[in-house]
Amino acid sequence: MNELTGSNGAVSGSVRIWLRAEGFSVFVLSLLFYRNSGMSWWIFLALLLTPDLSMLPYLINPHVGSASYNAVHSYFLPLGLTAIAVAFGHIETLPYLSIWLAHIGLDRFLGYGLKYPTAFGQTHLGYLGKNRLANARSLED
Repeated sequence: MNELTGSNGAVSGSVRIWLRAEGFSVFVLSLLFYRNSGMSWWIFLALLLTPDLSMLPYLINPHVGSASYNAVHSYFLPLGLTAIAVAFGHIETLPYLSIWLAHIGLDRFLGYGLKYPTAFGQTHLGYLGKNRLANARSLED
């Protein structure tokens, strides 16, 4: 078993703590950006969970589901679109991109990581669901 990732490929120890702290930082910074946009907090709350629609392809199979989920739950797309929006002066899209980034940051802070194609509950930050404690204990052994 690898000391850094365990047998399931999930990070552990201080690296996991840093990644979750990073998620919290992204979440807080996104909230600050959104607050400065002057848009309604009702819009923020209404759209905060929208990226989770990317889980629907799990109904097809875990490979397609994880690809969809990871594409939407990676910082790459919202940050890339933010750069394009700023470069071309489309600042009206920035509050929506802040919501997207806030969602990803909150997920990471709560321990919801990028998904492996083997199963929905296996992420780069550990297992999700009812087997979380059992799998965490097996990593310690």
